Amino acid sequence: MASTTVDPSAPSGPWGDATNPLALERQVCFALAVASRSVIGVYRPVLERLGLTHPQYLVMLALWEQSPLSVTDVGRLLQLDLATASPLIKRLEALGLVDRRRDPADERTLRVTLTDAGLALREEALSVPVTVMERLDLTLEDVQALHAALTPLIAKSRAASAAG
Repeated sequence: MASTTVDPSAPSGPWGDATNPLALERQVCFALAVASRSVIGVYRPVLERLGLTHPQYLVMLALWEQSPLSVTDVGRLLQLDLATASPLIKRLEALGLVDRRRDPADERTLRVTLTDAGLALREEALSVPVTVMERLDLTLEDVQALHAALTPLIAKSRAASAAG
């Protein structure tokens, strides 16, 4: 097995070894993965008080914006495949937060509707964004700037994935 050595005199900084394009610290994928896990970790205790996991919270956010939605629409909005979206919705149904019913106009379509408990949970969830921002010491402007930076990155990565 080949061994690599790091030259301690090589220039480094916040981006790691400037001469190594494979330095872990220089990888956008690494920074995004760590940021994602870290931020979701901040959400975890906040959402536990609501009885939700982070993926379930995302489904509820979609339904609080518009209900009913088809299972397919939930998956599309959250960029999840049906094999991932369906179990999330089933768990929310078991919690009494949503109902799943066949669409009378198209029996192939499964509609997801908020229950009274699901609607009521929205009121409790109103504190989640503010609580998370406080825990991360972020202002509304910080969140907006972060969102503005990530949105085009998401679009570009989707386009690159679609192009193969």
